[in-house]
Parts: sequence; C-alpha cells; structure tokens
Amino acid sequence: MVAPGALRVRRPFITLLAANALSVTGNILSILAVPWFVLETTGSAVLTGVASFATTFPTVISAAFGGSIVDRLGFRAASVLSDLASGLIVLAVPVLFLTTGLSYPLLLVLLFLRWLAATPGETARKAMLPDLSTAAGVRIERATSAYDGVYRGAAMVGAPLAGVLILWLGPSMLLLVDGVTFLLSATLIAAGVPRVRRGRREPGGYLDGLRAGLTFLWGDRLQLSATTMIVVVNLLDTGVTQVLLALYAREVAGDPRAFGLLTGALGAGAVAGTIVYGTAGGRLPMRLTYGWAFLMAGVPRVLVLAMGAPFPVALAVTAVSGFAAGAINPILAILQYGRIPAPLRARVIGAMTAAAYAGMPLGGLAAGALTEVVGLGPTLFAFTCVYLLISLPPFVGRAWRELDRSQRADA
Repeated sequence: MVAPGALRVRRPFITLLAANALSVTGNILSILAVPWFVLETTGSAVLTGVASFATTFPTVISAAFGGSIVDRLGFRAASVLSDLASGLIVLAVPVLFLTTGLSYPLLLVLLFLRWLAATPGETARKAMLPDLSTAAGVRIERATSAYDGVYRGAAMVGAPLAGVLILWLGPSMLLLVDGVTFLLSATLIAAGVPRVRRGRREPGGYLDGLRAGLTFLWGDRLQLSATTMIVVVNLLDTGVTQVLLALYAREVAGDPRAFGLLTGALGAGAVAGTIVYGTAGGRLPMRLTYGWAFLMAGVPRVLVLAMGAPFPVALAVTAVSGFAAGAINPILAILQYGRIPAPLRARVIGAMTAAAYAGMPLGGLAAGALTEVVGLGPTLFAFTCVYLLISLPPFVGRAWRELDRSQRADA
C-alpha cells in the first residue's frame, strides 16, 4: 500500500501520465476516423493520401518551432493551450459536417490547423517528465517506460474503440469524442501539474531555437543516427497506418473493426513490451535490444499483410511486433535525457521531433499513389523492404558502439 505522503508527491507525475493518455487517445481516434471518413465520402485512395499529408505536414512545422514556443510559454501552459486548441478545432469538423456542410478543402484546412496546434503540447509533456519523475522518486528507466507504456496503452484501447465507434456512431461523431479527450487533458494538466522550473532560457528567436536544437543534434552522431532511423520509419508508419491499413480493412477484411483491431494489437503488444523493458531493461544490452526491437517492430507486421495471411495470423504477428516496439521509445528517451542539457531540452526535443516528423507527410502520399499504380499487395511488399534496410544501423553502425561503452560505464 502506498503511503498518502508518497501518493501526494507522485500525484503530478501520475496526472501527467493520465493527461498524456487522454491526448494520445484523441490522436488515435483522429488517425483512424479521418482516413475512414475520407474513404467513405470520396472513395479515393489518393484523396485519403492527401488528407494524410494535411495531417502530418503541419506537425513538421509545429515541431520545428514548438521547442521555442514551449520555452517561452512554459511547459504547463504550452501543454494546456495546445490541447485546448486541438480539441476546439477537432470539434469543428463534425459540427460543420452535421450543420452547414463540410467541403473536402475545408476539411484539409481544419486538419492542418488541428495538427499544427497539437505538437507543442506533446513536446511540453515530454520535457516535463524528467523533473516530475525526479520529484516523485521514480527512476528514469521506469519513468520513460511508464510514459511510453501509457502512450501504447492509449493506442491499444483507442484503436479498437475507434473501430467499434466508427460502426456505431460513424466517423464524424467519433471526432466529437476525439475533441472531448483533448479538453479533458488540458483540464488535468491545468489543475494537477505544477509549473516546472526550466533553468536559464537561452536568448534568441524561434529560428535561433531551432538552430540551437539542430546544431546539438548534428554534433551527436548517435542521436543523429537514431533520429534518421525514426525519420524513415515514421514515413513508413504513416503510410501504413493512415492509408494502407484503412484500405486493407475495406478491401480485404471488409470491416472497419479490422483497422482498429490491428492498430490495437500493435498497441497491446507494445504495452507488454514496455512493461518488460521497464522491469528488465537495465540488465539488457541497449544497442542490440534497440536493433532487434526496431527490426521486429516493422518487418513482420507489414510482411504478413503483404503475404495475404489469414486475419487471425496477421493479428497475432502484429501483437508480436508491438511487443518488440515497446523498448524503442524508452531507449530513445533515455538517450535524450542523459545527453541533452536541461536548458536546451525543449529545443533539442523539438528539433528532433521536427526531424523525425519530416518524412511523415510523404508517407501517406506515397502509400496512396503507389497503391493506385501497383495495388495494395506490392505496396506492402515495398514498404517491408524499406523497413528491413532502415533497421540495420544498430548492428553495423560505428556510432552505436558508443551506446555499449556508455552502458558499461554506468554499470
């Protein structure tokens, strides 16, 4: 039983995790509802890919300048304002659709603004984590695993829920639920998380903040390699999640619940993987763990769809891939918190996020266009090959040997 005093000390940390779970749930609902909404109203894979572009391109812009915005507003204020803006914009989509009507160009504008507003909140919550975990007496390995586990758990619950709600309510009404989750997240952070001291803020404007973050990242070969891997995988994941899985659910499975179940199975496996890594991660070789996790997280789950395996087999393989993915984000977070100076944390994380998101707008466009030309199966095979190639650096790259040396030094 946890003592009341200990619970009081840990309450802000727990509140941060709960608010992030709500915000992530909103993102997952939106990621599943929007492509199905576009497919339902237009029937076009290309227009679905364009909607994916409108969803992902603003995150690159927002992440690029988000670190400096967070620095100026403060972590808590940035998180609250980001979620409030995201929630209100998301609510506008079903309200307009059900009243005056919603044209496709206006939908693209709203999607652009919604994701433009969302990223600073994500950066702010991530930047708060080390200080709140230290105040709560939680080791950084467990804190990063808990943070990622909550993220994965929200995806695990939100994705199947979205599939069911699409059938029950329709994609437009699902976006109403999405908007409410952001408003609840903003309320939790505003009421339950104290201001986090950020140390001395570096002078300069928004471009100076982005430049400082990118300069630091460029000088750290290990984090640069890790970020490059994430750039490519985010591009692939965007194409898979926002276009190819929706097409698979409609054309192969014939049921939107397949879309939600596959995404949920990935999240369920990742929750289990995150728990295991949070418990035993300190005893595992970090470099090889990261390499094998990266390889298994991408290749099998897309290959099994490309091969046309029965849906239960695809679901099981996806869950195994999710389990492997559970170690990736905690290891990345440990790298960030251990190597980035506290005054630069928001700027460097913002720059890394911007870099990591840079390929995402192309993922949906590439998936939609390639599917129109060669079909769903060959597109899935092509994505599998790229997943395989981008998983190799931890096994062969020199910069990754530094991870072994730093882990031995900490032992």
